[in-house]
Amino acid sequence: MRVWRPVFLAAFVFAAIWVLSTVAACESDQAAAERVLGPQWKHLSQRAGMVFAGTALSDRIQTARTDRGVPSIALCLRVDRAIAGVQPGQILSIHEWTGAWSLYPPIRRGEHVLLFLYPPSRLGLTSPVGGPLGQLRLDAAGLNVLEHQPVVPASMQDAVRPNSRPARDSARGTRVTRTPATLDQLERAIRSARGSER
Repeated sequence: MRVWRPVFLAAFVFAAIWVLSTVAACESDQAAAERVLGPQWKHLSQRAGMVFAGTALSDRIQTARTDRGVPSIALCLRVDRAIAGVQPGQILSIHEWTGAWSLYPPIRRGEHVLLFLYPPSRLGLTSPVGGPLGQLRLDAAGLNVLEHQPVVPASMQDAVRPNSRPARDSARGTRVTRTPATLDQLERAIRSARGSER
């Protein structure tokens, strides 16, 4: 009996450390998601029909399809990392109403982005959840968020995110540098918010 006591104690300590490290990692993922996506990050994650990191294969182009009944813009993307509603490697042609196109920063061919898109409407149209907040630029490797907040056109900054001003150190009046978030952190947080952790 005495021989088993240290084994059980060691197993208990190991299990406790594992649980605490898992909880800490989850909290840091959620903190990264809030830092990058803002306090509404869970809402963005849950409302989206498609969430993925992808590479733009084309610039946005005006479509002349008459079957939709409304003018639309098309953008072709390859899914590099599927998080929800898409498959890895899938080529998507995203169609968006032309009137909404000017509300978002343009995505250029070759750029890597993380997108939170509404499920397509009955006309086959979609757009980012939360407007510009549902579209984030990634670095050249597609592994890290390029900016700590999505790029919001200057004309919409006050309307979309009233608190979007850069953080400042109140004592010195200088800009506070925030640590970047990785796509891995955001994926874990998004999956957690959607209830679909891997």
